[in-house]
Amino acid sequence: MPHDLGLRPRRSGAYGVVLAACGLAIASLGACASGEPKRAPPPPPAPPQDTVVLTPLLEVMNSLPSGDPARQAEAFESIKEAADVTPTSSNRLRLALALATPDCSCQDPVAAQRQLSELLARPETLLPGERLLAAVELKEVEQRLILQAENKRLRDEAPPDDREKLQAANRRLAAETDENARLRKALDEAHAKLEAITHIERSITDRGTGGTRTP
Repeated sequence: MPHDLGLRPRRSGAYGVVLAACGLAIASLGACASGEPKRAPPPPPAPPQDTVVLTPLLEVMNSLPSGDPARQAEAFESIKEAADVTPTSSNRLRLALALATPDCSCQDPVAAQRQLSELLARPETLLPGERLLAAVELKEVEQRLILQAENKRLRDEAPPDDREKLQAANRRLAAETDENARLRKALDEAHAKLEAITHIERSITDRGTGGTRTP
């Protein structure tokens, strides 16, 4: 133990010398750095090519369903014309995605399935992001076609009595919906008339109160 205690002062002194030297070095570096002009930050890196190509494709899928039928038809004709005039892989993929877009008047899942399959048959003509998007959309279209075929089969296989009952139930539901709408409209009109009568009565009462004087 005494031997260890004797070494500590010498080690602390050595550390002090090292720390002092480091402090001087840091101070000198700081002085040099303060005299140098500030460098402009480097320009942001260019976006990956996949991002540049996929952005308009995703915009097509998002914007088509949101427009009215006339706008949808106009946008689809523009996409189709571009694919016909310049049939690049990107333009053909854009057309296939438009055909696969649900809730759009231009949708055609069968044509979309055919075009997506043709594009994926030559994967070297697509960028990695385009291949992934085409594969995902093809899977979704195939699932939709399977569900449509299954629904048609169930409708066709249902007994005539069941189909007639379903149609009758749908007619009753439509009639009840119309009746409820008519009753709501009549209730709103009655409520408006009641409010108008209440307002008139309140105005008459206020005028009568204002015209009465205390003897």
